[in-house]
Amino acid sequence: MNYKINLIKQLFFSVALLFSLQAKAQSNGFEVIKSLELMDQIYENLDLYFVDDVQPGKLSKVAIDAMLKELDPYTVYYAEANIEDYRLMTTGQYGGIGSLIKKADEYVYISEPYEGNPAQKSGLRAGDKILEVDGKTMFNKPSDQVSDALKGPKGTVVKILVERFNEGNKLIEITRDEIKIPDVPYYGIIKEKVGYISLNSFTQTASEEVKKGIIAMQKEGMEQLILDLRGNGGGLLIEAVKIVNFFVPKDKVVVFTKGRVKEENHVYKTMEEPIALGLPLIVLIDEGSASASEIVAGSLQDLDRAVIIGEQSYGKGLVQRTYDLKYGSKVKITIAKYYTPSGRCVQRLEYYDKESGAKPKEISDSLLRKFKTQNGRDVIDGRGIDPDLAIEKEDLSQFSALLFSKNIFFNYATQYRSNNKEIAAADKFQLSDDEYAIFKTYVLNAKLNYSTAAQNALKKLKLEAEKEGTFDELKAEYENILVKISPDPAKDLDKYRTEITEMLENEIVSRYYFQKGRTINSFEHDPAVIKAIQTAMDNNSYNAILKN
Repeated sequence: MNYKINLIKQLFFSVALLFSLQAKAQSNGFEVIKSLELMDQIYENLDLYFVDDVQPGKLSKVAIDAMLKELDPYTVYYAEANIEDYRLMTTGQYGGIGSLIKKADEYVYISEPYEGNPAQKSGLRAGDKILEVDGKTMFNKPSDQVSDALKGPKGTVVKILVERFNEGNKLIEITRDEIKIPDVPYYGIIKEKVGYISLNSFTQTASEEVKKGIIAMQKEGMEQLILDLRGNGGGLLIEAVKIVNFFVPKDKVVVFTKGRVKEENHVYKTMEEPIALGLPLIVLIDEGSASASEIVAGSLQDLDRAVIIGEQSYGKGLVQRTYDLKYGSKVKITIAKYYTPSGRCVQRLEYYDKESGAKPKEISDSLLRKFKTQNGRDVIDGRGIDPDLAIEKEDLSQFSALLFSKNIFFNYATQYRSNNKEIAAADKFQLSDDEYAIFKTYVLNAKLNYSTAAQNALKKLKLEAEKEGTFDELKAEYENILVKISPDPAKDLDKYRTEITEMLENEIVSRYYFQKGRTINSFEHDPAVIKAIQTAMDNNSYNAILKN
């Protein structure tokens, strides 16, 4: 028993140590000692008297997570078992087969193999249902467990039993490899001489991949560039600095950091001569653009070096650093806030709302401060990066969202791929009227059960009327209206055909041309890209926005 108590104390000491590091700087020595002793005694009494056996490892992890949660959403503990997740976040690398997966019904499916990686080379396809991995059933297994089963050291073999539409079961052997998720899934000339780079993350190779794309397109005659940071949650700060350096002169301030510890106060300047100094530049952002993405967008905006187009960004102006702990674990701690060249911090003041998934509250203008760009334009702090040209995201119809959530697009694309060995190029593929009619039949046969927004509102009205005792008087009118607004999938398939077709074509294209195909196919229907192309090619408009 004493051994077990000592073990618990040792495990808990990792929690106490983290707590004491902060407490030492903020409280007197007595408060530190008092807190540590109380935690120690609680653990000891739990082990001695709690009704069930205490799992010290699990309890320590819960305690650490809860403690760090009190600080901010970005200070995180990585136990040894989660180090692969940390490695993936910082390097984009992991050992595995190279494929996205998704849960649907009782099984997990291959949703998108990475082109050129073991899964795709071995013949796995999007839509393959994963029945077994190395002889172990995957029935009712969550996605993370299936993902863990598929991952493993480079050179090891994994046997995957899949069920393929119209072809039955297939046992596929795959030799795992070191998988590197590309920071730049696509770059290319997309309109006349307008280049495009999609940057998904800021791992250790981000700047090199962006540089490669710029140089390659310059050789093709690129005269304008669109840098797409939408959905890019950030990564390494230094990679953001290097990318800004491609477009601004040497020795320019890109970002500076301020923390409680003076040693964490740094000024990051461009170190090299730029490779695209005079190139007209458009940067696309949205509510998923965060951290390093906001450093790039905010710095280029402050320096009047790029026109920012899209939606207001996430608003994460905090810098994290990772420290090694004992037993193969790590802790990532927020050490400072970062500031763009004008002096603004884009940290959103109510980031806990964003962390919980709730829509952030509107920040009062009185809490925001104005700053000036290099050319004297007004910019603000406190709520991310505001674009120079806002593109409102069009809300998806409830019916189209239903088709997506029910995997209708995914499953139909699987069937389509089985029946069609090849299709037109990603930027040329279009569903014919006859093909859309086949899809309509497929949807109607699925017998979807859903309600319209108007129908839900009417039912709420009925409840209120019943409470007030007036529903009997309204019953006839209620039933008449209910019939008129009840779901009609056939009508909805016609009414929302444009957005349904765009989503379906994009899913089908991915079955033949993978991630690059998805990106290329989306250009024609993407309002932000369309606006970016127009702005980049209109020199007068571009310079007017930047006050050049």
